[in-house]
Amino acid sequence: MVLAATCVSAQEPQWKDSSPHRVQFVRVEDGVQLEVLDWGGSGRALVLLAGSGHSAHLFDDFAVKLTGLCHVYGITRRGYGASSRPETGFSAERLGDDVLAVIDALHLTAPVLTGHSLGGHELTAVASSHQDRIAGLVYVDSTADPTFDWGPYLELRKKLPPAMDYPQPSPEERRTFQSYRDWQIRIRGSAFPESELRNVFATNPDGTMGKYSTPISVRDAITAGMRKPDYSRIRVPVLAFFTLPKPLEDQIQRYQPQTAGERTAIEQVYAADVDWVKRSIGLLQSGVPGARVVELAGASHYVFLSNESEVLREIRQFVAGLR
Repeated sequence: MVLAATCVSAQEPQWKDSSPHRVQFVRVEDGVQLEVLDWGGSGRALVLLAGSGHSAHLFDDFAVKLTGLCHVYGITRRGYGASSRPETGFSAERLGDDVLAVIDALHLTAPVLTGHSLGGHELTAVASSHQDRIAGLVYVDSTADPTFDWGPYLELRKKLPPAMDYPQPSPEERRTFQSYRDWQIRIRGSAFPESELRNVFATNPDGTMGKYSTPISVRDAITAGMRKPDYSRIRVPVLAFFTLPKPLEDQIQRYQPQTAGERTAIEQVYAADVDWVKRSIGLLQSGVPGARVVELAGASHYVFLSNESEVLREIRQFVAGLR
């Protein structure tokens, strides 16, 4: 049930979300409403699902570039952004049912579901039980196995040169939404839309960027509800993007290991990263042999930001080829 349609409200008078979407809220069960963004467009419906920790506003810049081919929507899952934050309902199956409830409320016929990161588990849940309701799936670096033991890998990363540590912004770089975006661009080459930051971080009274606003209990509940991916029941077309690390020699040239141990660590982490991706691809193809797999070396996890043109091209071709 669609409860309301509104314009996006600014969180401070001088700022306005300029993304050309309409915002509505859909009730998916008693006491739970989800924020749904509608960027408009023509053609088949395409529904975007963000990863863990994010709202649908993560796609504010990306979604509009698909409206020439699709009618594009985005769903902010329960627990995040402007959607309700219940204490329960965070299993992959329940989150998949939330997506179906939105599809029903908006009367969407055979949409394409596109999920980034955690969103892939919702894609799999929907397609495994309700494949007759969708036309295809697009996994955007979103086929990770949550049952994998990351302990040995994290220990291995401790042996890398210090320059290869995951960078963190300084307090000054986190002071404002723009300074944080500037840091993202400098470090990653791309930044989240400011609307996304304002939906997942608090805004302090003076307009500066506050703390992350979603309780850690939401993340923990979602993690507890995830299972090893099983693609064996998927019978719809699949497009899947996978990110590979930058070539080994590029990493060695950039970081200049000072000892044999550091060089060995770079080589071992690289091998582990490649093995992880290849195993993920193998797991998907074992269930969906005809899946279209696109490997992008050096792309960030937010591949639709770092490699936007390739992702747009592949999605357009995929959607155009659907019956």
